[in-house]
Amino acid sequence: MKAEQSIKADHSVKRDKTITKTVGHSVVEDVTGLFVGCCFVSLGVFFLRQAGLLTGGTAGAALLLTHLSHLSFGTLFVLLNLPFFWLAWARMGKDFTVKTFICIVAVGAMTDALGLVLHFDYINVIYAAVMGALLLGSGLLILFRHKASLGGFNIFALYMQDRFNIRAGNIQMLLDSAIVVASFFIISPWLLALSVLGAVITNIVLTFYHKPGRYTA
Repeated sequence: MKAEQSIKADHSVKRDKTITKTVGHSVVEDVTGLFVGCCFVSLGVFFLRQAGLLTGGTAGAALLLTHLSHLSFGTLFVLLNLPFFWLAWARMGKDFTVKTFICIVAVGAMTDALGLVLHFDYINVIYAAVMGALLLGSGLLILFRHKASLGGFNIFALYMQDRFNIRAGNIQMLLDSAIVVASFFIISPWLLALSVLGAVITNIVLTFYHKPGRYTA
């Protein structure tokens, strides 16, 4: 009886080890995941831009500056992210930095190019705020899980999570809300309120689903 229990215990331990074994992403999985994540984010930004809404982080700052500059969103997005690459390189490693740089350029280019394939005669601002925020949050979640980000506040939020075990979503929510509120004199109070709602929804997605130790690939 004891021998049988011992055999069952050994099988249970082996099964637990198999379940908890970490399997990293392959190159194909990384490329596919990063592409899908960039597609989601660019479409989310496009929704927000078409409705005249903003968001947080460097994407929000780039959208804000499109109201004050003749430069495109993609150009501003890349330029605004450049100062943060020293932190990514020093704290997050070369692989993370290279993936992040590629994603930033891809999102900027995709967002600028979407006007060639999509055109809205009308888009409800509430729908744009909610759907754009969900696409942004989902896209960022995919990028995070493939060891990449979209630079700027994303890098800082991931660094704080890795260094101090503070959830990236919470850090991102505080910083994003600050950027949106700073846009008070650029857009109407109604659009500002919807932009804040969108920033909160995006970061709720990250807070709920991007937790340390939950995803180990």
